[in-house]
Amino acid sequence: MTSEITIIDSRDSFGGWFEDFRAGQLFKHWPGKTITEMDNHLFSLITMNDNPLHTDENYMEGHQHGKTLVNGLLVLSLVVGMSVRQTSGKAVANLVYEDVTHDGPTFHGDTIYGESEVLDVIPSKSREDRGVVYIESRGINQREEKVLTLRRKFLVKRRPK
Repeated sequence: MTSEITIIDSRDSFGGWFEDFRAGQLFKHWPGKTITEMDNHLFSLITMNDNPLHTDENYMEGHQHGKTLVNGLLVLSLVVGMSVRQTSGKAVANLVYEDVTHDGPTFHGDTIYGESEVLDVIPSKSREDRGVVYIESRGINQREEKVLTLRRKFLVKRRPK
């Protein structure tokens, strides 16, 4: 008796083709990421952001939050990164990042989860083999508090025939 082996290529499920998206879809991104002190310090130092808000606990004791804040661009990067597997994994290019709002503070030890909603799906006017997907992504912490919102557009190919 011979057994048939089924091979599943995970590249096929990484992101979507243009036809896979429709306005109103909501993607919940999992797993989340717990942000450590090392994550925050390393990101801040690599990006040359030496603001004491992100690196100096003693300084932050006198600040309104009373403790070190996670670099907002780290949170933005995490939320975008979390969204790639379900949304823009097949993208040709990211076109626009806009309307970024830091809706609440993030601290060491917070876990960030993401979700993305498709706002619009726009066929390309110049190339019929692709289109633009417009999404809003949100970062939500372990207390279900929204900490970040951003919108972005990416260019994605249509499904091969």
